[in-house]
Amino acid sequence: MLVKTYGSAVFGVNAHKITIEVNIGQGQLNYFMVGLPDNAVKESQLRIETAVKNNGFKMPRERVVVNMAPADIRKEGSAYDLSIATGILAASGQVNADKLEQFIIMGELSLDGGVLPIKGALPIAVQAIKDGFKGIILPAQNAREAAIVKDLEVYGVENLAQLVGFLNGDESVARTFADPRKDYDEQNGVFAVDFADVQGQENIKRAMEIAAAGGHNIILIGPPGAGKTMLAKRLPTILPPMTLHEALETTKIHSVAGKLGDNASLVGTRPFRSPHHTISDVALVGGGGVPQPGEISMAHNGVLFLDELPEFKRTVLEVMRQPLEERKVTISRARFAVEYPASFMLVASMNPCPCGYYNHPEKECVCGPGVVQKYLSKISGPLLDRIDIHIEVTPVSFDELSNRKQSNENSKVVRERVLKARDFQKSRFENTEGIYSNAMMPSNMVMELCVINSIGQTLLKTAMQRLNLSARAYDRILKVSRTIADLAQSEEIKVEHLAEAIQYRSLDRENWAG
Repeated sequence: MLVKTYGSAVFGVNAHKITIEVNIGQGQLNYFMVGLPDNAVKESQLRIETAVKNNGFKMPRERVVVNMAPADIRKEGSAYDLSIATGILAASGQVNADKLEQFIIMGELSLDGGVLPIKGALPIAVQAIKDGFKGIILPAQNAREAAIVKDLEVYGVENLAQLVGFLNGDESVARTFADPRKDYDEQNGVFAVDFADVQGQENIKRAMEIAAAGGHNIILIGPPGAGKTMLAKRLPTILPPMTLHEALETTKIHSVAGKLGDNASLVGTRPFRSPHHTISDVALVGGGGVPQPGEISMAHNGVLFLDELPEFKRTVLEVMRQPLEERKVTISRARFAVEYPASFMLVASMNPCPCGYYNHPEKECVCGPGVVQKYLSKISGPLLDRIDIHIEVTPVSFDELSNRKQSNENSKVVRERVLKARDFQKSRFENTEGIYSNAMMPSNMVMELCVINSIGQTLLKTAMQRLNLSARAYDRILKVSRTIADLAQSEEIKVEHLAEAIQYRSLDRENWAG
């Protein structure tokens, strides 16, 4: 008897329907699996056979052929166990096959018949509704995640026996519902930290506000203990809240990476990823034998924080150059290529020298001649060019630290100003697809929207000559000045806006590592 069940293969952040054909017939007793399965899929025979027997069903003692179509797509992982087991039980007459064409069935089986969670439940559910399926049956731990998809019936099962009872009509399984808007509202604006915690550092807070308003990359340079990490961790608290579309995009990536956790539904707050400086280039940008999203994709629509930037391997930093420009990363293999979105804000921090006290107002730097220059040269010029704002962080004085009477602006107040600036940009880019902030503007749009007067032209020319800036740095200064004007609710870029933008190029100044 021939029976078809349906599963799904995840490539990048998208899924493809997989038809699993099971035929049981006369012939030499054997089990054949075809359709380009990997070792994990081939090993499913032993898991399925044991799970079937331990749940009181019979494994057929005939010739069993399992075909996974289309045969030119490689099937990877253990998530096909449940759909293959269901097909075998249906082909042997132990499961009613009438409902099988209505559902995508996915799940890994344990030897006792329990159903274990899978990766990529959300993109699988999205594709299921596109392919016209009525519903999806998957592990109970993934049910809320899949239930985000509107108009798709989602059933979470705990074990194989429960699935068989549901398909045969002997047991009812409660449909899982999720309210993405409610989940989004519950998470939105809930943070464990706040800008009000930061004493002093008003100029750094201003730079962070500009970065948040325009979506600009920023690097903080300063001695140990000056507050660089503390400030970076509070940047997500002043960023605009994610739209529901952005939340779904981010959730898909975390789902594919298996980072959502059991019974999770929606990622409602902007991600903040802070990888250790020993990270490999594959772990940062994504890839591997079975391509997985890297840290830059996990930070999509959020913040990627690289602490102690010069300590990262140079190859790791260089592979970020293209994703920073294109806001996506493509992982290419001989047979296929997958694309992951990677639109993130880069926040980096570094000491000015190995000892950490170069340019310190009180402590003396003990680094020898040329050491500071060598330390800074670990970061390439092209990468620094892609960072819009360079800001020097100075130590906070004792008086500022101990002044508990001073009331600092909280994140909510700063965020309101950021949102007003983003409203300016929203109206500016409403007819331009894929551009939502000043940092995303291409060069032709910069020339059109960042117009400066003759005095500003003279100022910028002088800065370009004295700081020996590149054409990319020229664009960055104009973008930042446009954001500063937006914060001031000004349609025109004034000289003071341009002057403030120019000062945020600390690493281009001659006194640095001179």
